[in-house]
Amino acid sequence: MTAPVPVTEPEPAGLAGRIEELRELKRRIHQGPDAAATERQHAKGKLTAYERIDLLLDPGTFTEVESLRRHRATGFGLEAMRPHSDGVVTGWGEVNGRTVFVYAHDFRVFGGALGEAHAGKIHKIMDMALAAGAPLVSLNDGAGARIQEGVSALAGYGGIFQRNTRASGVIPQISVMLGPCAGGAAYSPALTDFVFAVRGTSQMFITGPDVVAAVTGEEVTHEGLGGADVHGGVSGTAHFVYDDEESCLAEVRYLLSMLPANNRELPPVVPAADPPDRRLDGVRDLVPLDGNRAYDVREVIAEIVDDGELLEVHADWARNLVCAFARLDGHVVGVVASQPAMLAGVLDIEASEKGARFVQFCDAFTIPLLTLVDVPGFLPGVRQEHDGIIRRGAKLLYAYCNATVPRVSVVLRKAYGGAYIVMDSRSIGADLALVWPGNEIAVMGADAAADVIFRREIAAADDPAATRARKIEEYRERLVHPYYAAEHGLVDDVIDPAETRAVLVRAFAMLRHKDAALPHRKHGNPPQ
Repeated sequence: MTAPVPVTEPEPAGLAGRIEELRELKRRIHQGPDAAATERQHAKGKLTAYERIDLLLDPGTFTEVESLRRHRATGFGLEAMRPHSDGVVTGWGEVNGRTVFVYAHDFRVFGGALGEAHAGKIHKIMDMALAAGAPLVSLNDGAGARIQEGVSALAGYGGIFQRNTRASGVIPQISVMLGPCAGGAAYSPALTDFVFAVRGTSQMFITGPDVVAAVTGEEVTHEGLGGADVHGGVSGTAHFVYDDEESCLAEVRYLLSMLPANNRELPPVVPAADPPDRRLDGVRDLVPLDGNRAYDVREVIAEIVDDGELLEVHADWARNLVCAFARLDGHVVGVVASQPAMLAGVLDIEASEKGARFVQFCDAFTIPLLTLVDVPGFLPGVRQEHDGIIRRGAKLLYAYCNATVPRVSVVLRKAYGGAYIVMDSRSIGADLALVWPGNEIAVMGADAAADVIFRREIAAADDPAATRARKIEEYRERLVHPYYAAEHGLVDDVIDPAETRAVLVRAFAMLRHKDAALPHRKHGNPPQ
């Protein structure tokens, strides 16, 4: 008996043609509505949505979702304009081999304006990112809500805001501003963890220059009202500012390399070529013993961390406090440091809010915290008091007290008053509090303390200046010498500055599996 001969079904008539039709359709979607639209985008110094995604993701890893979607709106001529993609490109790919979700407004289609179908695509990709436990990057270049669709477009923004909030502290969310972002659309980036902006093209504002002029009489340009440098250095809305899209997207990739995929994973570890026990023989020359002399704390951070590399957050805003990501022996740490080169390193409203936000992010994503302290106190002044330094300074205090990640603080030189307590002192929960031998930890500086305590005695003395000098030295010897805090159990050790890196590497290795739990609660109520 012979075996039956298998029958090969013929290819359905026209299938090859349909496949070619599909390829041509997707090619046209990728190219945009017409060549002129792409040329206009390039003429503004801007890339297309697909070009941006190609720069962000590893080559050949992007998988697009819902590229064929079209709106179903009618009226105002919309029924005659139904381009595929509906002005937003959504999907996922990889950055350094790790999954990342992305959506990118396509300004060539409806000016990137958000309609109901457009919003539905964004909602879907946000839901996918949260379900997959992977970071979400939005490439923003849109004209706001699609006016022709009315309230349906506005409701689309509501769905985005709700998902931003639900994903907060669960997956990293990064907004990249590559064009205009006005009105309610600006709130989505503000709800995300980090905002990147590009000079000359990025703009964010709630009401535009025309409305501002009509209501207040103030004349201002788009760039002057909500440009990249305004939000990077004045409002603090943008965390990173760059000159072009290529360098901006390269830094987004670098930031992602420092972050975990979600709040259930640890940040990625890389092999460290920098010896963990490397001595910092030059660090003593960076920090003057005289507490009135300034220095750049970023140089100290660079000495401590792997290969001198750090990614500073909010580099141009609240510059009296430095916040940065870096690595110690290949492990990511978040660094918060007083900056004596700016306002002598005092804490003020903006520095407190900057530090609080950074500490909260690190705590949410299990990034250990290293705090370098050289703080003379909170900035005094009527404006600071009236603008709420008490409640806004308390944000930093709350963030540290609430943080359960490994926390190590090092007093480099001085730490006075309430600012010392706030900057992750042991009394608010630092796991290890270390100091350099030149430190001064006290309620206030010896000069000011002597003027308060010995005011009458100095005034009655035959030689007030000599008496004051003697009393200052007396106070310093009794309460401000480097070992007073250690003798009273307020710090864990006084260390040689040259051994700081080695001590910190060992400390964070010991704390790597720290287990700390907060009381059961729905959520706290931090000061606003």
